[in-house]
Amino acid sequence: MKNRVRNEKVRNIAIIAHVDHGKTTLVDHMLKQSGTFRTGQEVDDRVMDSMDLERERGITIAAKNCSVYWRDVKINILDTPGHADFGGEVERALKMVDGAILLVDASEGPLPQTRFVLKKALEANLRIIVCINKIDRSDARPEEVLNEIYDLFIDLDASEEQLEFPILYAIGVKGLAQHSLEESNDNLHPIFDTIVEEVPAPSYNPDEPFQMLVTNLDYSEYLGRLAIGRVFHGKVQGNDQLVCISDKGEQIPLRISKLQVYDGLKLLEVKEADAGDIVILAGIENVKIGDTIANKETPKALPRITVDEPTVSMLFTINTSPLSGKEGKIVQGAKIRERLYKETLRNVAIKVEDTDERDSFIVKGRGELQMAIIIEQMRREGFEFTVGRPIVIYKHENGKKLEPIERLFVDCDENFVGIVTEKLSLRKGRLMNMENKGSGRTMMEFSVPSRSLLGYRNEFLTDTKGTGIMNSYLEGFEEYRGDFPTRINGSLVSDRLGTAVPYALFNLEPRGILFVQPGEPVYEGMIIGENARPQDLDVNPCKEKKATNVRSSGKDNSISLTPVLPMTLEKAIDFIREDEQIEVTPKSIRLRKTILQENMR
Repeated sequence: MKNRVRNEKVRNIAIIAHVDHGKTTLVDHMLKQSGTFRTGQEVDDRVMDSMDLERERGITIAAKNCSVYWRDVKINILDTPGHADFGGEVERALKMVDGAILLVDASEGPLPQTRFVLKKALEANLRIIVCINKIDRSDARPEEVLNEIYDLFIDLDASEEQLEFPILYAIGVKGLAQHSLEESNDNLHPIFDTIVEEVPAPSYNPDEPFQMLVTNLDYSEYLGRLAIGRVFHGKVQGNDQLVCISDKGEQIPLRISKLQVYDGLKLLEVKEADAGDIVILAGIENVKIGDTIANKETPKALPRITVDEPTVSMLFTINTSPLSGKEGKIVQGAKIRERLYKETLRNVAIKVEDTDERDSFIVKGRGELQMAIIIEQMRREGFEFTVGRPIVIYKHENGKKLEPIERLFVDCDENFVGIVTEKLSLRKGRLMNMENKGSGRTMMEFSVPSRSLLGYRNEFLTDTKGTGIMNSYLEGFEEYRGDFPTRINGSLVSDRLGTAVPYALFNLEPRGILFVQPGEPVYEGMIIGENARPQDLDVNPCKEKKATNVRSSGKDNSISLTPVLPMTLEKAIDFIREDEQIEVTPKSIRLRKTILQENMR
């Protein structure tokens, strides 16, 4: 490409890894060792996982950015999510970088999500640095894992040039990396040096005017809407006259109130930024992800970002149960709608649609986990609402119904192979590959419809006694594979409003598994347990023991009930059927029938 020059003072890299392979921990040590934190400053572990939910679940949900300086070169680091449901974040992050560190666990090897993100990185022609992490684990097998990584690259049609990647070995927790297993080292300098030497500096055309692609949005209480992206060409100054080019090609004039760049984990206000750097523009409204921000005199649009389509939808409605408004602060349909649309500003993989009913909204996303995270975030913010069962989004082409198909990887004890394959074949899954790891565990690969995995995760954990691991990524769309039976058991449904009492629950225990404890409020249409039989059963959980004038021996006072496992959001999403909903409040998660009255169902 003629006239292109490189900005040697900047490197932009993403860190790609599977869930829990040590990505965020490694970035922590990079920040500490590059002198980003001053001596003596107290630093939390996993500083990059700033959301409460991220710290609790130990996963990264939203891609974060930070920067470090190494030998006068600014390295912008993007920490990407490692879970397939947040793939939208990954694709956007890769648009801003020229290279990526592929971080792989020395024991587990490359897992499905590694494959998903690496495929995207190779398609974007990024320079890959392979880093095998956790080499101090007792079950580490770095040489075998390296061969698996080569196999994965070949499997993904990597070019010869892409196969010649630099290799590093690391112990992220101790903050050390080395070029070979024989070396001994006590810092991350090899990683910094490899980034500066191997990752190409961002190239740009000095004759082109300013162009920036908006790859992420944020919101600040003080500065309003923030547009985050990489400067592809030209320079930008804080007082420049700019335009935003929308998806329809419209040009909207802009005036930025603040120009910022990443400095460590903080934002630093600057007067101007050069091509290749990642900048944050403040005070601009009506900007969407994928828009180009350009010079007013010569506006030119950059290619827009494309993100895989959503595969699952859920219905969000206001809470209409008799307990509505007792536990949440925000219950109005308009507020719920506003919050959901605000989510689409930051999250490109989410789509929200209004329905014919005023207080119902359809939310489309990538999977159950992504939906559960949004529901949990809203719940913590004080919202109260109900959600329906996740529904898979089908496509119709040439008169055929197509459904999303996932590639599912199962790692379980060899004793459970039979039950796992049996259950998945009932759900229209096809076994593609099976490999005995020799340690008593078996790795299986299935091609399954996305709808088969809705409600299967908890069943899988029960079948494998909590020891099984399953991961999946979206493979594409195929012709509909046919129906299969979903949950076999019916529900135990309360037939009245009141409070659950021990005597009634004790008599209901033989009927199935209960979800409520004595003293909990119940109402007509609320699901209080899973029936041992296929049909739903209306029951009375409020029935007191009749008082008689015959003196009791006192043994009735000591009713002993089976302990109830707390209902989690994921468990609730897995459990409900098409005619059931989840009532979500800041304090409780309850299950209910969509139509509460027994005589109307």
